[in-house]
Amino acid sequence: MQRLGALDNQRVLLGVTGGIAAYKSPDLVRRLQDAGAEVRVVMTPSATRLVAPTVFQAVSGHPVRSELWDEAAEAAMGHIELARWATMVLIAPATAHLMSQLATGAAGNLLTTLCLATSAPVVLAPAMNQAMWRHAATQANRSTLESRGVRFVGPASGSQACGDVGPGRMVEPGDIVGALVEQTAGDLTGLRNDQLKGLRVLVTAGPTREPIDPVRFVSNRSSGKMGFAVARAAVEAGAEVTLVAGPVHLPTPAGVRRVDVETAAEMFAATLDRIADADIYIGAAAISDYRPEPAPQKIKKRADRLVLDMVKSPDLLATIAARPGAPFTVGFAAETERVEEYARQKLEGKRLDMIVANQVGAKLGFDEDENSVLILWRDGQEVLGRMAKSDLARRIIATVAARRAAAGRANVTPLRRPG
Repeated sequence: MQRLGALDNQRVLLGVTGGIAAYKSPDLVRRLQDAGAEVRVVMTPSATRLVAPTVFQAVSGHPVRSELWDEAAEAAMGHIELARWATMVLIAPATAHLMSQLATGAAGNLLTTLCLATSAPVVLAPAMNQAMWRHAATQANRSTLESRGVRFVGPASGSQACGDVGPGRMVEPGDIVGALVEQTAGDLTGLRNDQLKGLRVLVTAGPTREPIDPVRFVSNRSSGKMGFAVARAAVEAGAEVTLVAGPVHLPTPAGVRRVDVETAAEMFAATLDRIADADIYIGAAAISDYRPEPAPQKIKKRADRLVLDMVKSPDLLATIAARPGAPFTVGFAAETERVEEYARQKLEGKRLDMIVANQVGAKLGFDEDENSVLILWRDGQEVLGRMAKSDLARRIIATVAARRAAAGRANVTPLRRPG
């Protein structure tokens, strides 16, 4: 049970869409009220076919709105008043269709119109078939929405009404309220916290591409999703964030300064050019360890074999950690075996403050939307089980903030760049 009063002064506009999980939403209203929130409910027309609006009116104590073309309410621009009234918009369940509408900025019904008209934070609790959740279109919509500051709670994994098993279940009402309480602990109106307030965070993310000739390159399978999620989580924690990104097709997280690069040498130069201004450096990029000497012209297919002469790329992470007055330095280690052993070797060998390690391979790590990691520091560790990368990033940032403070570096001022 959530602490009474944990959501005092919160005015929650609960949107209910036409997912089968709508039967849980009346319980969600009651739990939000128990935590101190005032709740008003807006339903989509399809939701009213699953649960009668009178049920929500009874539990919330307020009339339920479901139509944009409500003459009585709209005589006073009721949808704008609702948008201004809310300090938080929570949509539970949030269907794949609703996510698609929000991602494209559609305003075809009262709920989507309210989401465009409000300045309050928007939180979605997705609920759909596991195949729909995993579909590339849904995941692209999720990335787009997260880049605009929309937060997600879930989905959970398990048995579904259709008989499938997998991710897509709506998180239970008590857990949704618990997540809202946790997320709003620092700044109730903005779903932010002060873990990194006033600090400058530099993040590298994505792969690099090393040219073989003018038309070919060597690269790796990094999608950049984890690094972008970390950058977004750092902004949510109050930090000023710069993201140096390799070649990826991901939207820039809201509030993040982005610098695009392609090669390991470009990432090395762009990062070192900005490191003097950083309090924290998080190296989540998968930088090519070796690069070929590129041919000036396209290599023709003549021989049965092609041998590339590769040279070692500069070690960006070790270079930063070895700097006088180095920022709090966090590395990432993607391993196919002996994850903890190799990660600890990297932590100690490069003299990092912290390292985030995970196993990669088929359906593990790269290009996935979920992951699990092992976080190591010199005298401890933390295991984070499989969860959405966005949630994982917030947990990582919380650990970074805690370890930096424990290391006595909370008030360290980094070396400043001349000029």
